[in-house]
Amino acid sequence: MFEPQEFVDEKIAELRSTIIGNAIIACSGGVDSTAAAVLVSRAIGERLLTVYVDTGMMREGETETVRSMLSRLGVNFKVVDASGEFFSALRDVIDPEKKRKIIGERFIRVFEREAREFKAEFLVQGTIAPDWIESGDNVRDMIKSHHNVGGLPSDIKLKLVEPMRDLYKDEVRKLARHLGVEVSERQPFPGPALAIRIIGPVTPESVDIVRKAGSIVEEELERAAKNKKMELPWQYFAVLLPVQSVGVQGDNRVYGKTIAIRAVQSIDGMSAAYSKIPHEVLEIISVRITNEMKKNVNRVVYDITNKPPATIEWE
Repeated sequence: MFEPQEFVDEKIAELRSTIIGNAIIACSGGVDSTAAAVLVSRAIGERLLTVYVDTGMMREGETETVRSMLSRLGVNFKVVDASGEFFSALRDVIDPEKKRKIIGERFIRVFEREAREFKAEFLVQGTIAPDWIESGDNVRDMIKSHHNVGGLPSDIKLKLVEPMRDLYKDEVRKLARHLGVEVSERQPFPGPALAIRIIGPVTPESVDIVRKAGSIVEEELERAAKNKKMELPWQYFAVLLPVQSVGVQGDNRVYGKTIAIRAVQSIDGMSAAYSKIPHEVLEIISVRITNEMKKNVNRVVYDITNKPPATIEWE
């Protein structure tokens, strides 16, 4: 049985003896990285710099929301706009593993710059058990590399600290609630952000499309759950597919893009079942996406695959 206070007490003592000097941590605003930031901040205070990197690939309103949240949590933080260098590094990249590793390395390079300025010697990451299990080891096959794991360059100069490495998502949520982290119930969001919800090249245009579609999916599912039409899924989002198809707008033929909706129920992220969303809710989402994004999208599909055989994210 996981006991949050016992875990906090043990980890704070361990972190104080391990981190001699300054440390830096990436915070995406999700439950994993935010809980790790608060935990380590309680151990070493202002010697931890929490860095939120705006890659240009975040959800709608994400940067403003995270800035406000970190301020309320009282951690030492900094917002870095690195969108230009991330888009440049991902230009023409299609392979999902290359995307993840490029994003992981870019993150590290940003942190190395910030670490030099902050005189940090340690890199804290919010890695949890599913991250390193899916990234593979000497026993397991790699399913997909996670930016916390597979994207780390071999020449990294910072000493790595992963205080939640052995926790599963349900345990992380318990820890976050115990620490007073307001995003404890928030759905998971991948470290590589919207880049891995675009099947194909990552451009400012493709990010704008999947960001808007994802916002509609979130709004309508949360509204339906609030109105008790359905249970809110564990994770739910939009994916931009590299598929165009013929459609009709008025009397005109159009050749538009395709959005896939993904929604699943899970406990710890290691397995998941697709959510049985009512057809009336799916229809509302589809109509909104195709009406509000008619210049780009003319087809919406729903993913009904469990994990396994699929992973939750498409890439």
